[in-house]
Amino acid sequence: MSTAVPPTSRDVARLAGVSQATVSYVLTGKGSISPATRERVLRAAESIGYRPNLAARSMRTRRSGRLAVITGVVAVGNQMRMLAGASRAAAEAGYAIETSSVDGSVADRTERVLELAAGGQYEGILTFVPVLPDALSDGGDSPPVLAATAFDEQMRSSGELAEADLMEVLVHALVVAGHRRFLHVAGSQEFASARARRDTYVACLERLGAESHEPLQSLGVVGNEWSAESARQAMLELPDDAPPVAVLAANDMLAIGVLRAAAERGWTVPGDVVVTGWDNAAFGAYTMPSLTTVDVDFQAAGHHAMRLLVAALRGEEPPARGSALQRIVWRESTGAARPPD
Repeated sequence: MSTAVPPTSRDVARLAGVSQATVSYVLTGKGSISPATRERVLRAAESIGYRPNLAARSMRTRRSGRLAVITGVVAVGNQMRMLAGASRAAAEAGYAIETSSVDGSVADRTERVLELAAGGQYEGILTFVPVLPDALSDGGDSPPVLAATAFDEQMRSSGELAEADLMEVLVHALVVAGHRRFLHVAGSQEFASARARRDTYVACLERLGAESHEPLQSLGVVGNEWSAESARQAMLELPDDAPPVAVLAANDMLAIGVLRAAAERGWTVPGDVVVTGWDNAAFGAYTMPSLTTVDVDFQAAGHHAMRLLVAALRGEEPPARGSALQRIVWRESTGAARPPD
């Protein structure tokens, strides 16, 4: 019985229409290769499933072909999404990654990152957890160490991934669609993301209310927990004449509680109540009605962070990020509302 022969760099070169040396330069980060050629070689390698022999490369060049990604002790949820994106970017560039879970204080994590950088096992290090500036480096005599500042000390979303500008887009679209009464079901205020969504909601309603010919009414900010039950209870406590009301929930789990309470009270969605969530959880496409939400692309964030590390490693210009990390997914729970032109 014959066995399949694994693809070689010669196969990649033939498919990409370049020399074998060019393939080697692309996969090792050496030489001056145009972005278009680099992209063509990487696509050819991916299309035939070619992976460089990292052990052989290390023996020839004293380069390990390995990158480290530092996570919290338990990498779950959004961290795993970022890790998936980072892994894909590393593979596209011809590197393998290893994850290292680090606990303790910022000083403890910084010490661990410095140890890994000094150990010579990794060509570069990407950290998802906060470290002191002393640990960060753009290369030189030591491997580059970059921080993807997406999480705080307790591994809660922070920075760009916690921004809430799209809350204003949601509110504006609902106003344009004719809604005049609003409610925000907030998440735990220990989270920067929850605070940003609450503050943006309040500020946006105040501004649009001042600009509108018709008064806008907020029924307040309720909840302040990340649980469907807290959202359900908040909705059950609303007065009977609350509808029609537009409910903006701080995440999809809270929105589920809103949908449940509306059904219990005999309120139709999106008739008496319209609902929005945040995070684009998988179940949101299957609720009745399906849930309008904000998708936060943690995979894209991880992919871009790893591309920045690879660029630092190769002495290249930092790549620009393609699309925005957040987008609104419009579904049935907001009726005819759509973003204004």
